[in-house]
Amino acid sequence: MVTIFRTRKSKILTTIAVILLIVAAILYKLADRYLIEHVEVKVTSNTSITQGTDTGISSGSGSGSGTSSNSTPDSGTSSGTTASATTSSDAEYDDWNYKDDNETISIKKVETGSGSDMITYYVADVTFNSKTNLLAAFAKDSFGTNITQNTSTIAANNNAVFAINGDYYGFRSDGVVIRNGTVYRDEPARIGLAMFNDGTMKSYDEEETSTDDLLAQGVTNAFSFGPALVTDGEIAGDFSHVEIDKNFGNRSIQNSNPRTGIGMISANHYVFVVVDGRSTGYSRGMTLTEFADLFKELGATEAYNLDGGGSSTIYFMGRVVNNPLGKGNERGVSDIIYIPQS
Repeated sequence: MVTIFRTRKSKILTTIAVILLIVAAILYKLADRYLIEHVEVKVTSNTSITQGTDTGISSGSGSGSGTSSNSTPDSGTSSGTTASATTSSDAEYDDWNYKDDNETISIKKVETGSGSDMITYYVADVTFNSKTNLLAAFAKDSFGTNITQNTSTIAANNNAVFAINGDYYGFRSDGVVIRNGTVYRDEPARIGLAMFNDGTMKSYDEEETSTDDLLAQGVTNAFSFGPALVTDGEIAGDFSHVEIDKNFGNRSIQNSNPRTGIGMISANHYVFVVVDGRSTGYSRGMTLTEFADLFKELGATEAYNLDGGGSSTIYFMGRVVNNPLGKGNERGVSDIIYIPQS
């Protein structure tokens, strides 16, 4: 009887040990996939990149509906880095505008609707004169997975005048990632965004265009998120159900959410939009359809959706301009798109 009892006890303890080992293995695998930093490449910080010149700069853009402001500070705050950007002595700037010999940046805050239907978003109109000075930077100057910093921190570390969050490439293992002319990942998976050295951009099918072809065409940066919002001046398509990732917890991103997007009006003339959301009475966010319509209203001939949600951040002259999730707290991201001091 005692022997039988001991045998049963031994089996129970063995079963518990096996279960604990399995749970530990699962937890480690999840941590390794989503939490533990994996550095694949260390990258030297960029300070400038000279791209092709263009003489066909558009003279302006349309404006979205609602009220706008570009003369008073925004109430949104952030706990991220707020060190002032270093600027050239001939630059003219205030809380919403910046101008030097090469680039002009003008930001406005727009509020539409009311109550639970209120939307608050920010539009940055950017033109370049002689070179398209749009760069990309990685968190902690490292390419890999689970490596994050706040947008404001990455921006300050790279002497950025202006920045937005990028595509959060580090959350996934697929897609085409080209940054400042270097290919870091070549795993075609979705509709990507290609930015060229002549000051233009366009969306493309990663599975139909090779990275060699992209580089031959003069691509400087390629982002992998999406979807494309505007192509050739028209709304890109039906946004009724859009999924970007195949990771655990993936869901459609069509519903109202915070958004970050980039559009091109003409060569060397860009428009960036960051929409706050998930904050009742301040901003519900935008659907993809609303986001695409906004870019078209602004005059974009090409537009592309970047990582949104808690990542959506716009940085300008040492401060976070928007109010992420209505809480003033940034979420760490893998990368940014930015404009350095000329």
